[in-house]
Order: sequence, then C-alpha cells, then structure tokens
Amino acid sequence: MGISKSIAVVAAVTFLHVFAFLLAIGAESRRSTGKVVPDEYDERTYCLYDSDASTVYGVSAFFTILVSQLIISGVTRCLCFGRVLSAGGARTCAITSFVLAWITFLIAEACLIAGSVRNAYHTKYLGDYTKHDLKSCAALRKGVFAAAAAMTFLSLVFDLMYYWSYTRADTGGWVKHHNEVGVGMTDYGPDVRSREYNDNKGQVGGPPT
Repeated sequence: MGISKSIAVVAAVTFLHVFAFLLAIGAESRRSTGKVVPDEYDERTYCLYDSDASTVYGVSAFFTILVSQLIISGVTRCLCFGRVLSAGGARTCAITSFVLAWITFLIAEACLIAGSVRNAYHTKYLGDYTKHDLKSCAALRKGVFAAAAAMTFLSLVFDLMYYWSYTRADTGGWVKHHNEVGVGMTDYGPDVRSREYNDNKGQVGGPPT
C-alpha cells in the first residue's frame, strides 16, 4: 500500500473513532432524567422527562463508528478475502488485533444502540398510572454510554494495531518480484559462468588437431 493511502486510512479511522468517542461522552452527560410531577387534572402523578439529546448522540455515535469500521474492513478486505499474509509476528499481531477490534466494536455498538433505545423510551414515558404516588422516575443507568465510549477508544487502538500489522505482513507483489529476481540470479551462478568460460576457451583455441 502507498504511504499516502495509509496516511489517509489512519486519519479517517482515527477521526471517526474520536468523533464517536466524543458523541458517546456527550450522550452519557445528557442522559434523559425525569421528575415526578402531579397531573393538573386529577390526583395522579407522572414522570416528566427532559430532552432526548442523549438518544441523538448515541445513534450518531453508532453510525460514526460503523462507518469507520467499514472503511478499515474494506481497505484490508476484512483480512479473510485479501492476499495471504506473510508468516511471522506481524501476521499473528494482525489476526489478534483484528479479533479484538471486532469484539470491542460490537460491544460499543451494542451499548450505543441499547442505551439510545432505552433513553428514548424513558423520554416518551409519561408515567405509571397504576400508582397514585410515584417516588422516583425510571431512567437509563449511568455508565452505559460511558462503557460505549471506552469500547470505542479500545476499538480505535486495536484497529490501528491491526492496520499497522496488516501493512507489514501484506507484502503483496514485492515478494513475488523479489523471489523471481532471486531465482534469475541463482540460475546465473558459478556453474553457469564456468560452462560459459569453457565454451569461450574452446572457441578461441579452435578445434583440436
């Protein structure tokens, strides 16, 4: 892979992951909260929830990190559909980082979508009319979006490790060309030069009498 292409991939993946991380942090800080208020028409109480900005942040982070993962998977052909990587530590590191990157990515996505859906549900929830005296309002637990942010950061680390290891192990056509040149040089070895020398010597001395 060219240097400019590698830089572009790293920059795009890093930017999208960092942006998703910030969105997840924003979603955690803007979680929907509710308060118990009396109904103006009867003696019942209900939960009044504030804005669902956390849901918007969570969904945005979900699609942002998804795009980032699709970029690096497309460039590397998801490791399974590209060229065979050369054996060695780089390939082992690439495979390990690939697995860990996908695990952290899936956990981050699960936290983001689950938190967004749950937060949106509470935002639209008006109250439990089976009770006349509500003590508190249900809300999304703390830490769901924070966990998504942590997994997003780890996903970025493993994605960069995977891409770096992949580019080192993905020798492509260079090794093939290098091997072909090596075979050609081997063919023109000492034995070949000795035969050519004997042939030239015979031609100069002429045929034996």
